Amino acid sequence: MEFLILLKSITKRSNGKGLSWLKNRLTEYIRGWIGYYYLADMKTFLQRTEEWYHRRIRCYIWKCWKRVRTRFTNLMKCGIGRWRAWQWANTRKGYWRIATSPILKCAITNDGLVRQGYPSLLGIYTKLHSN
Repeated sequence: MEFLILLKSITKRSNGKGLSWLKNRLTEYIRGWIGYYYLADMKTFLQRTEEWYHRRIRCYIWKCWKRVRTRFTNLMKCGIGRWRAWQWANTRKGYWRIATSPILKCAITNDGLVRQGYPSLLGIYTKLHSN
């Protein structure tokens, strides 16, 4: 439970830090925590937590893209079509709801987050647990 509380405090939307700070802080904390507890059998816990964690990161990224124009250009960069990106950028839904919608799941996939440098909970765990 302490793990989730600290993850929540790191990824809170109002901390005013950039995405590079978030990546570094998450990598540092997650590697340390999993490195300490990797002997425990926690695969199912990490699977459930990873879903929530990815949604939390998407929410943080959407909040960083504060303006409609920024959302539109970044959605276009993620490969979304022009008209669809314009519709999605103008949505009135809240950050947490958008984070689980097809809008961001198509634009920011889980594999895309790992490629961008965000740590994968299960990836780190399986890497340490297999040794």
